[in-house]
Amino acid sequence: MIRYLAIRNLAVIESVAVEFEPSFNILTGETGAGKSILVEAVGLLLGGRATQDLLRTGEDLATVEAIFDGADGHEIVVRREITGQGRSRAFINGALATAAALKDLSNQLVELHGQHEHQQLLDPSQHLLVLDDWAQLDTLREQTGGAFARVQAIRQQIDRLRMDDRERGARLELVEFQLGELQKAALQPGEDETLAADRQILRSADRVQRLCREGYAELYEAEHAALTGLDHVWKRVGELATFDARFVPYMEARDGMKAQLEDLAFTLRDFAEGIDASPGRLQEVEDRLALLERLKRKHGPTLADVMGRRDALALEHAALVGGSSSLADLERDLARASASYLELARDLSARRSREADRLARAMEAELSDLAMDRARFEVRLTTAADEAQWTDRGIDQAEFFLSANVGEDPRPLARIASGGELSRVMLALKSLAIGRAPARGAARTLIFDEVDAGIGGRVATVVGQKLAALGERHQVLCITHLPQVAACGRTHFAIQKQTRGRRTVTSVTRLDGAERVDELARMMGGADAGAHARAGAQELLDAAQAKGESRAKAKGESPRERKRK
Repeated sequence: MIRYLAIRNLAVIESVAVEFEPSFNILTGETGAGKSILVEAVGLLLGGRATQDLLRTGEDLATVEAIFDGADGHEIVVRREITGQGRSRAFINGALATAAALKDLSNQLVELHGQHEHQQLLDPSQHLLVLDDWAQLDTLREQTGGAFARVQAIRQQIDRLRMDDRERGARLELVEFQLGELQKAALQPGEDETLAADRQILRSADRVQRLCREGYAELYEAEHAALTGLDHVWKRVGELATFDARFVPYMEARDGMKAQLEDLAFTLRDFAEGIDASPGRLQEVEDRLALLERLKRKHGPTLADVMGRRDALALEHAALVGGSSSLADLERDLARASASYLELARDLSARRSREADRLARAMEAELSDLAMDRARFEVRLTTAADEAQWTDRGIDQAEFFLSANVGEDPRPLARIASGGELSRVMLALKSLAIGRAPARGAARTLIFDEVDAGIGGRVATVVGQKLAALGERHQVLCITHLPQVAACGRTHFAIQKQTRGRRTVTSVTRLDGAERVDELARMMGGADAGAHARAGAQELLDAAQAKGESRAKAKGESPRERKRK
């Protein structure tokens, strides 16, 4: 879970630090106060794209840092920096990391459900993926996709062999030119990010070396070096330990602390000595980065795309120069690959057919909990009629159908659902997916950015209760404009925007007692909410608390256990 989040100089946020609870956290505030900036900050920690326009006006560095409690109980510190030049650096536990590594790690810890995510439900092409994710068919779908890729690759080889000599010669000339350029570059995975970090150090090499040498000297070499001074300290603490046992743990930790400081000292020394500060090295890095940027513009946009293009050209070159496969050999290979694909795709299709009905029934139960008691939900599958309709997803297409009212036939979700119904369908799907997903430890955090769009009244209360139930299994962070949802939170934070001098400053405050009632009253009646609004806010809180205690009682928890969560 996210235990601590600190943001500096990001958009309208000057400096904010928040400590979240492990249950259901609510974030509220007026439009434009900066609520979604917090979500965007977490998105940066998930490996999201960092751009220069995210910096607060007049600043040259923005930072986002979070402390996660990992599933193994260890603390994980993730940090992202954005400079005034639009460059970005990421760190995991203090070590420089690539954006891909950051994304891989953070995605194990956080699921981010943005305020426009329910719009994806309007795209029927996404429905098959939703079904597969819920049914946990990802592995079989990937195997099917791999088989489809093999079919496509053989088809392309056959097409190339069928070219006439003139076409093949022209294509071979182009492929050899492009392949030669890419092979000469001798690309390495992630080297653009590594070189960018090297350039940052080399441009400030004198300062970096000076800081390292000064730090090393003050720790180890100077007349009054810290490590030498600590020896005197430990001598006194050791003597104190003979008088009072409270000093014994410090003595036991002495060797470890000394080893860490010595390791830091030698790291500072070696880092300074390892920097090649010559103008030639900096120019070498600049030239290499320029080459990589040119190749990314031509074959990218990422270095991984460029390397993929190189590998694809190598395969095409082998096919164009003849290789060992004749047309008859390739056609036999195509028949075998097609049969293998169809076997996997039909197995996948059969499983989808079984799971589609289960998903529909489970969705109807979830929608009933969300005040859509009579809703009918269907997952309709269509199977490819011929080879031309094969895809890397198999031989199926899926579309969700919904009837929200008694007596109405189910119709395509994309055509008939209102904004409120879409929000509830999305929340129902997420609840099902979260409940069925393999356990990934207690560190899981779910972030909902205005998942309650388009709903209100009694339905808003039901949505709040559903999120509160999720908060009993996972850490939940929810941005909302609805007091009914906010009242269901276990912990409430208010995000406020103020003007100080000529600058806008955003703050985050944890609300308790009367402050929380006042905030709910503001959400109900505006800035001038009176006694009636506050009474209504208190009623909302009391009702939400009673509902939570009812759930806890059903689970066999005591009120004291519930408060400890």
